[in-house]
Amino acid sequence: MPDTGLDGVDRAIVHELVADGRLSVSALAERVNVSRATAYARLERLTAAGVITGFGAAVDPAKIGLPITALILVNVRQHSWPEARAELLELPGLEYLAFTSGGFDMVLLVRVPDVVSLRDVVLVRLHGSPHVRSTQTIFVLDEQRVPVG
Repeated sequence: MPDTGLDGVDRAIVHELVADGRLSVSALAERVNVSRATAYARLERLTAAGVITGFGAAVDPAKIGLPITALILVNVRQHSWPEARAELLELPGLEYLAFTSGGFDMVLLVRVPDVVSLRDVVLVRLHGSPHVRSTQTIFVLDEQRVPVG
C-alpha cells in the first residue's frame, strides 16, 4: 500500500464510515476499538485533512424515478476539454464525469427517467455541442456498488 500517512486506526475508521456513514462516534469507537475521544479526534483530523469529504445516503436510482442508466463515452475536439467539461457538467442526469485515457477522452454516467430523456442527452445536448466529436452509449443492465476504503 502507498504511504498515505494513515495508520491502521485511521483506515479502520474510514472503512467503517464507508460501510455506514451514520455511525455515532461512540459506535465508531467501539467498532475500531479506541476510546470515544480518540475516535472523535481522528474523525475531526480526517475530515480537516480532506480524507473524509462528506457523508451521504446511498439511493436506489430506479426508486426515485431514474431507472435508465448509461455510460456515455465521449471524444472532444482537441484543446476544447475545459469548455467541454464545463458544458457536460450541466447535462441532465449526469452523476459522474471522468477524463480517461485510451480510445475516449471522457466517460459519463447518466441516470434518466426514460429512453426519450437519454435520446435528448445524447442527440440534442452532446451531438449538438461544438466541443463533442463523437460518443458511444452503453446501457447499464445491472450494477453493483463496491465501497472504497
